Amino acid sequence: MGILLEIGLVLLAIGLVFTAATRGRNADQRETLTERRVEAYMQTIRRERTNAELAAMSDVELRDLLLSSARNLKIESDRKTWVLIGIGVVALVAGIIFANQNGLTGFAVALAIGAVAIYGLNEYWSRKIRDPLVARGIDIERLKVE
Repeated sequence: MGILLEIGLVLLAIGLVFTAATRGRNADQRETLTERRVEAYMQTIRRERTNAELAAMSDVELRDLLLSSARNLKIESDRKTWVLIGIGVVALVAGIIFANQNGLTGFAVALAIGAVAIYGLNEYWSRKIRDPLVARGIDIERLKVE
């Protein structure tokens, strides 16, 4: 069990280093793509005129609102991801502690409770991020850059 844990931690560390290294290179491409998506979404808003509040805004106001919304969406999504990873690590450590006391059953129960907690927090936080934008009539899927 200890060897598997060590291998998992090494793979996790390698993954985190790789993610951090590639994040900087992709930032400029991501920013350019976000600006293109905002421009395209602005044209759609002007063409469809389904949301009177957004259609009444000037181009500068609408661009600032959409760019700000896209950046806030990305920042909050990244924050949510890191918090959920942290909670996953805590659940794994708790599982290991319970495994030392109750064996495989304790490990499984601790991981199941951690998984339920992570799922619940993910759903709550996703709605908390999404609701203010949806209330303004902004389509989140048009602003996401994957």
